[in-house]
Amino acid sequence: MKTRDTSSKTSVKALLGCHVSAAGGFYKAIENAEALGATCIQFFGASPRQWFTKMPTEDDVKKYKDHLKKSSVKAVYLHAAYLANLASPNAETYQKSITNLSEHLTIATMIGANGLIFHMGSGGKEITREEAIQKIISGMKEVLKNVPGTTQLIMENSAGGGQKLGNTAKELGEIFHAVGSSRVKVCFDTAHAFEAGAIAVYDPPTITKTFDEWDKHIGLKNIVTIHTNDSKTTYNSNHDRHENLGEGYIGIDGFRALAAEKRLRDAAWILEVPGFDDNGSDLKNMAILKECFSAT
Repeated sequence: MKTRDTSSKTSVKALLGCHVSAAGGFYKAIENAEALGATCIQFFGASPRQWFTKMPTEDDVKKYKDHLKKSSVKAVYLHAAYLANLASPNAETYQKSITNLSEHLTIATMIGANGLIFHMGSGGKEITREEAIQKIISGMKEVLKNVPGTTQLIMENSAGGGQKLGNTAKELGEIFHAVGSSRVKVCFDTAHAFEAGAIAVYDPPTITKTFDEWDKHIGLKNIVTIHTNDSKTTYNSNHDRHENLGEGYIGIDGFRALAAEKRLRDAAWILEVPGFDDNGSDLKNMAILKECFSAT
Protein backbone atom coordinates (compact mmCIF):
# COMPACT_ATOMS: atom_id res chain seq x y z
CA MET A 1 0.00 0.00 0.00
CA LYS A 2 1.17 3.51 -0.79
CA THR A 3 2.17 5.68 2.12
CA ARG A 4 0.20 8.76 2.93
CA ASP A 5 1.33 11.98 1.28
CA THR A 6 2.55 14.45 3.89
CA SER A 7 4.38 16.80 1.53
CA SER A 8 1.71 19.49 1.33
CA LYS A 9 2.80 22.62 3.15
CA THR A 10 -0.57 24.33 3.00
CA SER A 11 -3.53 23.39 5.15
CA VAL A 12 -6.64 23.03 2.99
CA LYS A 13 -9.99 23.46 4.75
CA ALA A 14 -12.11 22.15 1.87
CA LEU A 15 -12.91 18.42 1.87
CA LEU A 16 -10.72 16.87 -0.84
CA GLY A 17 -10.75 13.21 -1.72
CA CYS A 18 -11.39 10.52 -4.27
CA HIS A 19 -13.19 7.37 -5.30
CA VAL A 20 -11.49 4.44 -3.56
CA SER A 21 -11.74 0.68 -3.66
CA ALA A 22 -13.62 -1.17 -0.94
CA ALA A 23 -12.46 -4.59 -2.14
CA GLY A 24 -11.92 -6.84 0.87
CA GLY A 25 -14.36 -4.96 3.10
CA PHE A 26 -15.71 -1.44 3.56
CA TYR A 27 -12.98 -0.73 6.11
CA LYS A 28 -10.48 -1.06 3.25
CA ALA A 29 -11.99 2.09 1.71
CA ILE A 30 -10.95 4.00 4.82
CA GLU A 31 -7.45 2.53 4.73
CA ASN A 32 -7.11 3.45 1.06
CA ALA A 33 -8.36 6.97 1.74
CA GLU A 34 -5.86 7.44 4.55
CA ALA A 35 -3.02 6.32 2.29
CA LEU A 36 -3.95 9.08 -0.16
CA GLY A 37 -4.53 11.80 2.43
CA ALA A 38 -8.21 12.12 1.55
CA THR A 39 -10.71 13.83 3.84
CA CYS A 40 -13.74 12.70 1.82
CA ILE A 41 -14.35 9.55 -0.19
CA GLN A 42 -16.67 7.74 -2.52
CA PHE A 43 -16.95 3.98 -3.06
CA PHE A 44 -19.39 1.35 -4.28
CA GLY A 45 -21.52 -0.20 -1.54
CA ALA A 46 -22.22 -3.17 -3.81
CA SER A 47 -21.32 -4.25 -7.33
CA PRO A 48 -21.89 -1.40 -9.81
CA ARG A 49 -22.48 -3.85 -12.67
CA GLN A 50 -24.96 -6.33 -11.17
CA TRP A 51 -28.61 -6.14 -10.20
CA PHE A 52 -27.91 -8.40 -7.22
CA THR A 53 -26.97 -6.44 -4.10
CA LYS A 54 -24.95 -8.06 -1.33
CA MET A 55 -25.76 -6.49 2.01
CA PRO A 56 -22.99 -5.94 4.59
CA THR A 57 -23.12 -7.86 7.86
CA GLU A 58 -23.22 -6.22 11.27
CA ASP A 59 -19.55 -7.09 11.71
CA ASP A 60 -18.72 -5.48 8.34
CA VAL A 61 -20.46 -2.27 9.40
CA LYS A 62 -18.86 -2.20 12.85
CA LYS A 63 -15.35 -2.73 11.50
CA TYR A 64 -15.92 0.02 8.93
CA LYS A 65 -17.23 2.47 11.52
CA ASP A 66 -14.34 1.73 13.87
CA HIS A 67 -11.85 2.53 11.08
CA LEU A 68 -13.78 5.64 10.06
CA LYS A 69 -13.83 6.98 13.61
CA LYS A 70 -10.04 6.80 13.83
CA SER A 71 -9.44 8.31 10.37
CA SER A 72 -9.22 11.80 8.87
CA VAL A 73 -12.21 11.12 6.61
CA LYS A 74 -15.02 13.60 7.31
CA ALA A 75 -17.54 12.75 4.56
CA VAL A 76 -18.46 9.48 2.85
CA TYR A 77 -20.52 8.99 -0.30
CA LEU A 78 -21.54 5.82 -2.07
CA HIS A 79 -22.01 5.59 -5.82
CA ALA A 80 -24.97 3.64 -7.18
CA ALA A 81 -24.84 0.84 -9.74
CA TYR A 82 -24.44 1.81 -13.38
CA LEU A 83 -27.34 -0.45 -14.38
CA ALA A 84 -29.97 1.62 -12.57
CA ASN A 85 -32.09 3.69 -14.97
CA LEU A 86 -35.12 5.44 -13.50
CA ALA A 87 -35.98 6.84 -16.95
CA SER A 88 -36.25 3.43 -18.62
CA PRO A 89 -39.41 2.83 -20.71
CA ASN A 90 -39.00 -0.91 -20.00
CA ALA A 91 -41.23 -1.79 -17.04
CA GLU A 92 -38.97 -4.58 -15.77
CA THR A 93 -35.82 -2.45 -15.94
CA TYR A 94 -37.63 0.43 -14.27
CA GLN A 95 -38.73 -1.71 -11.31
CA LYS A 96 -35.31 -3.33 -11.04
CA SER A 97 -33.78 0.15 -10.95
CA ILE A 98 -36.04 1.27 -8.11
CA THR A 99 -35.23 -1.89 -6.14
CA ASN A 100 -31.49 -1.65 -6.80
CA LEU A 101 -31.27 2.04 -5.89
CA SER A 102 -33.29 1.36 -2.75
CA GLU A 103 -30.86 -1.38 -1.75
CA HIS A 104 -27.79 0.79 -2.38
CA LEU A 105 -29.41 3.62 -0.40
CA THR A 106 -30.11 1.12 2.40
CA ILE A 107 -26.41 0.24 2.52
CA ALA A 108 -25.53 3.95 2.63
CA THR A 109 -27.94 4.35 5.54
CA MET A 110 -26.53 1.30 7.36
CA ILE A 111 -22.98 2.69 7.35
CA GLY A 112 -24.03 6.27 8.05
CA ALA A 113 -22.82 7.62 4.71
CA ASN A 114 -23.74 11.17 3.73
CA GLY A 115 -25.51 10.02 0.60
CA LEU A 116 -25.83 7.91 -2.54
CA ILE A 117 -24.84 9.43 -5.89
CA PHE A 118 -26.64 8.09 -8.96
CA HIS A 119 -26.88 8.69 -12.71
CA MET A 120 -30.21 9.99 -13.98
CA GLY A 121 -30.56 7.52 -16.83
CA SER A 122 -32.08 7.69 -20.30
CA GLY A 123 -35.50 7.12 -21.80
CA GLY A 124 -33.94 6.47 -25.20
CA LYS A 125 -36.05 7.25 -28.24
CA GLU A 126 -39.09 5.28 -27.14
CA ILE A 127 -40.56 7.99 -24.91
CA THR A 128 -40.36 11.77 -24.84
CA ARG A 129 -37.87 13.56 -22.64
CA GLU A 130 -40.69 14.90 -20.50
CA GLU A 131 -42.12 11.41 -20.01
CA ALA A 132 -38.66 10.20 -18.99
CA ILE A 133 -38.35 13.04 -16.48
CA GLN A 134 -41.70 12.13 -14.94
CA LYS A 135 -40.53 8.52 -14.55
CA ILE A 136 -37.39 9.70 -12.75
CA ILE A 137 -39.44 11.88 -10.40
CA SER A 138 -41.81 9.02 -9.54
CA GLY A 139 -38.92 6.58 -9.15
CA MET A 140 -36.97 8.86 -6.83
CA LYS A 141 -40.04 9.39 -4.65
CA GLU A 142 -40.49 5.62 -4.36
CA VAL A 143 -36.81 5.05 -3.48
CA LEU A 144 -36.97 7.69 -0.75
CA LYS A 145 -40.18 6.14 0.61
CA ASN A 146 -38.57 2.69 0.59
CA VAL A 147 -35.60 3.90 2.64
CA PRO A 148 -36.59 6.37 5.37
CA GLY A 149 -33.98 8.39 7.22
CA THR A 150 -31.71 11.31 6.47
CA THR A 151 -29.25 9.79 3.99
CA GLN A 152 -29.23 11.86 0.82
CA LEU A 153 -30.18 10.74 -2.69
CA ILE A 154 -27.83 12.69 -4.94
CA MET A 155 -28.47 13.39 -8.63
CA GLU A 156 -25.38 13.59 -10.85
CA ASN A 157 -25.29 15.73 -13.99
CA SER A 158 -24.66 13.81 -17.21
CA ALA A 159 -22.48 14.29 -20.28
CA GLY A 160 -25.68 14.15 -22.34
CA GLY A 161 -24.88 11.34 -24.77
CA GLY A 162 -27.43 8.63 -25.61
CA GLN A 163 -30.43 10.74 -24.58
CA LYS A 164 -29.15 10.82 -20.99
CA LEU A 165 -31.04 13.21 -18.75
CA GLY A 166 -29.74 15.72 -16.23
CA ASN A 167 -27.22 17.45 -18.48
CA THR A 168 -28.43 20.96 -17.64
CA ALA A 169 -29.06 22.86 -14.44
CA LYS A 170 -32.60 23.60 -15.61
CA GLU A 171 -33.48 19.94 -16.10
CA LEU A 172 -31.94 18.85 -12.80
CA GLY A 173 -33.75 21.73 -11.12
CA GLU A 174 -37.07 20.60 -12.54
CA ILE A 175 -36.57 17.12 -11.08
CA PHE A 176 -35.17 18.47 -7.81
CA HIS A 177 -38.18 20.69 -7.13
CA ALA A 178 -40.74 18.11 -8.31
CA VAL A 179 -39.45 15.41 -5.94
CA GLY A 180 -39.65 18.00 -3.18
CA SER A 181 -37.52 16.26 -0.54
CA SER A 182 -34.84 17.81 1.65
CA ARG A 183 -32.89 14.57 1.15
CA VAL A 184 -32.42 15.21 -2.58
CA LYS A 185 -29.12 16.87 -3.44
CA VAL A 186 -26.87 17.32 -6.49
CA CYS A 187 -23.41 16.22 -7.58
CA PHE A 188 -21.68 18.45 -10.14
CA ASP A 189 -19.26 16.53 -12.36
CA THR A 190 -16.73 18.89 -13.96
CA ALA A 191 -16.03 16.65 -16.94
CA HIS A 192 -19.71 15.89 -17.59
CA ALA A 193 -20.63 19.59 -17.56
CA PHE A 194 -17.86 20.35 -20.07
CA GLU A 195 -18.73 17.37 -22.27
CA ALA A 196 -22.45 18.23 -22.16
CA GLY A 197 -21.80 21.78 -23.36
CA ALA A 198 -22.97 23.24 -20.04
CA ILE A 199 -19.69 25.14 -19.57
CA ALA A 200 -17.27 25.95 -22.39
CA VAL A 201 -14.25 26.94 -20.35
CA TYR A 202 -13.40 26.98 -16.66
CA ASP A 203 -12.27 30.57 -16.30
CA PRO A 204 -13.45 33.00 -13.58
CA PRO A 205 -16.15 34.87 -15.55
CA THR A 206 -17.60 31.68 -17.07
CA ILE A 207 -17.53 29.87 -13.74
CA THR A 208 -19.38 32.77 -12.09
CA LYS A 209 -22.00 32.84 -14.84
CA THR A 210 -22.43 29.07 -14.82
CA PHE A 211 -22.93 28.77 -11.08
CA ASP A 212 -25.24 31.77 -11.00
CA GLU A 213 -27.43 29.64 -13.27
CA TRP A 214 -27.09 26.55 -11.06
CA ASP A 215 -27.92 28.69 -8.04
CA LYS A 216 -31.06 29.93 -9.80
CA HIS A 217 -32.36 26.47 -10.70
CA ILE A 218 -31.11 24.34 -7.79
CA GLY A 219 -29.43 26.48 -5.12
CA LEU A 220 -25.69 26.06 -4.62
CA LYS A 221 -26.22 24.89 -1.04
CA ASN A 222 -27.75 21.76 -2.59
CA ILE A 223 -24.60 20.89 -4.57
CA VAL A 224 -22.97 18.65 -1.97
CA THR A 225 -20.30 16.94 -4.08
CA ILE A 226 -18.01 17.98 -6.93
CA HIS A 227 -16.75 15.12 -9.08
CA THR A 228 -13.40 16.66 -9.92
CA ASN A 229 -12.40 15.19 -13.27
CA ASP A 230 -10.54 16.48 -16.31
CA SER A 231 -12.05 15.55 -19.67
CA LYS A 232 -10.49 13.25 -22.24
CA THR A 233 -12.97 14.52 -24.85
CA THR A 234 -13.66 17.98 -26.23
CA TYR A 235 -16.27 20.56 -25.23
CA ASN A 236 -19.84 19.51 -26.10
CA SER A 237 -18.67 16.05 -27.22
CA ASN A 238 -21.38 14.27 -25.18
CA HIS A 239 -18.80 11.54 -24.56
CA ASP A 240 -18.21 10.69 -20.90
CA ARG A 241 -14.45 10.11 -20.62
CA HIS A 242 -12.53 11.18 -17.52
CA GLU A 243 -8.86 12.20 -17.50
CA ASN A 244 -6.24 12.93 -14.84
CA LEU A 245 -6.10 16.52 -13.64
CA GLY A 246 -4.14 18.65 -16.10
CA GLU A 247 -4.05 15.93 -18.76
CA GLY A 248 -7.37 16.77 -20.40
CA TYR A 249 -9.21 19.62 -22.11
CA ILE A 250 -10.16 21.42 -18.87
CA GLY A 251 -6.58 21.82 -17.69
CA ILE A 252 -4.91 22.86 -14.44
CA ASP A 253 -5.82 26.53 -14.82
CA GLY A 254 -9.46 25.50 -15.07
CA PHE A 255 -9.34 23.60 -11.79
CA ARG A 256 -7.48 26.42 -10.06
CA ALA A 257 -10.20 28.83 -11.17
CA LEU A 258 -12.92 26.44 -10.00
CA ALA A 259 -11.24 25.99 -6.62
CA ALA A 260 -11.34 29.78 -6.24
CA GLU A 261 -15.16 29.77 -6.48
CA LYS A 262 -15.85 30.22 -2.78
CA ARG A 263 -19.53 29.33 -3.13
CA LEU A 264 -18.49 25.71 -3.72
CA ARG A 265 -16.14 25.41 -0.74
CA ASP A 266 -18.66 23.51 1.41
CA ALA A 267 -18.96 20.68 -1.11
CA ALA A 268 -16.88 17.49 -1.00
CA TRP A 269 -14.44 17.44 -3.94
CA ILE A 270 -14.03 13.86 -5.16
CA LEU A 271 -11.62 12.63 -7.84
CA GLU A 272 -12.84 9.95 -10.27
CA VAL A 273 -9.73 9.82 -12.45
CA PRO A 274 -7.94 6.95 -14.23
CA GLY A 275 -4.71 7.59 -12.30
CA PHE A 276 -1.29 8.27 -13.74
CA ASP A 277 -0.52 4.56 -13.38
CA ASP A 278 -4.03 3.58 -14.59
CA ASN A 279 -4.97 2.23 -11.18
CA GLY A 280 -7.43 4.94 -10.19
CA SER A 281 -7.05 7.88 -7.85
CA ASP A 282 -3.44 8.35 -6.75
CA LEU A 283 -1.11 10.59 -4.76
CA LYS A 284 -0.19 12.66 -7.81
CA ASN A 285 -3.81 13.60 -8.62
CA MET A 286 -4.45 14.33 -4.93
CA ALA A 287 -1.36 16.56 -4.80
CA ILE A 288 -2.55 18.47 -7.89
CA LEU A 289 -6.01 18.95 -6.37
CA LYS A 290 -4.54 20.23 -3.11
CA GLU A 291 -2.25 22.59 -5.04
CA CYS A 292 -5.27 24.05 -6.86
CA PHE A 293 -6.75 25.01 -3.51
CA SER A 294 -3.52 26.22 -1.98
CA ALA A 295 -3.10 28.54 -4.99
CA THR A 296 -6.37 30.37 -4.21
